[in-house]
Amino acid sequence: MGGCAKEDVSYLDRRFSKKVRDNVHGNIYLDPLSLKFVDTEEFQRLRDLKQLGLTYMVYPGAVHSRFEHSLGVFSLAGEAVHRIKAQQGSELGIDNLDIQTVKLAGLLHDVGHGPFSHMFEHEFLHRISHGIKWRHEDMSVRMIDHIVDFHHIDIDAECLKKAKEMVIASTEHVSHRSVNEKHFLYDIVANGRNGIDVDKFDYIVRDSRACGLGCSFQIERLMDSMRVMGDEICYRDKDYLTIFKLFSSRADLHRTVYTHAKVKAIELMFVDSLIKADDYLQISSKIQDPAEFWKIDDSILKTIEVSHEQELKEARDLILRIRKRDLYQFCNEFSVPKDKLEHFKDITPQDIVCSQGNGDMTLKEEDVAVCNVKIDLTRGRSNPLEK
Repeated sequence: MGGCAKEDVSYLDRRFSKKVRDNVHGNIYLDPLSLKFVDTEEFQRLRDLKQLGLTYMVYPGAVHSRFEHSLGVFSLAGEAVHRIKAQQGSELGIDNLDIQTVKLAGLLHDVGHGPFSHMFEHEFLHRISHGIKWRHEDMSVRMIDHIVDFHHIDIDAECLKKAKEMVIASTEHVSHRSVNEKHFLYDIVANGRNGIDVDKFDYIVRDSRACGLGCSFQIERLMDSMRVMGDEICYRDKDYLTIFKLFSSRADLHRTVYTHAKVKAIELMFVDSLIKADDYLQISSKIQDPAEFWKIDDSILKTIEVSHEQELKEARDLILRIRKRDLYQFCNEFSVPKDKLEHFKDITPQDIVCSQGNGDMTLKEEDVAVCNVKIDLTRGRSNPLEK
């Protein structure tokens, strides 16, 4: 029988678990099946992926990794499903199989993530893959299958199937989830319905702390009030403000950290460096094969920087500029009023070049980088609190 058998050790029996001390959530207990995934080179790779990519070059404390974030989501996912079981277990039919599945989904949701946070996926691959759609959620699913097959992990087939469905539950694949199977469980790790999930619970608090910012969002308050109604996880109406703080804290992180002008300048420079290095290092050729993709991590930067190969000179020079703080210059920004968004199209370098006046210097398109950033409450112009 696979590792997700219903006679798994109970939540309170930690004799067979490994204790890890986390600086956000305290003690985290890894059960035997989860440890089989953690103790693989594919999962350990997450130690070498900084959660916020190159942000540490502006916020020095932002050096935490996808590894600790994944352990944090694992811990919160387990805590969430156990609290629901304690309140409504008899009516919802939650069993150990469900608990193990949700915990695995939390643990493995980022195992297919690319290096340098979302820059690799949204900037580098977007520019170099010529229209090929690639998402880390899909790679996580493929990486999970690779780990199970390569390391011969004994796991219940249904547990594995549902855990992978939970990983991609916030994407359009949400309709592929198992039918008639406790849909509320899919709200826990990656909530495609309203965006309230333990993934955000962890990274909002963890990122805020690492960057030295305050965070008014209270995880414990929401964890304590979650209830299942109509096969969906719901919260008390008096927790409206707490939920609003969740989304507003996320938006504040985007404004002050993730899209900080210096952070964006460094990211744009490094994307240019990666593009110049790609033909030689063959980075983009490894994005479809989990057996090769897991070998890509943040060490790419140092590989380029210390190389003496002539083929990497242009890429190396850009990294040297970053080190010497000779960054692309931030010129201006424009905030589009909400009532104009519907008729507003993304600005391109061509638009900037065409609108320049007669001056001493004439810009070309390759001289201009434009970032069109949309910061909202995860649901565009809709209010997620309505769901």
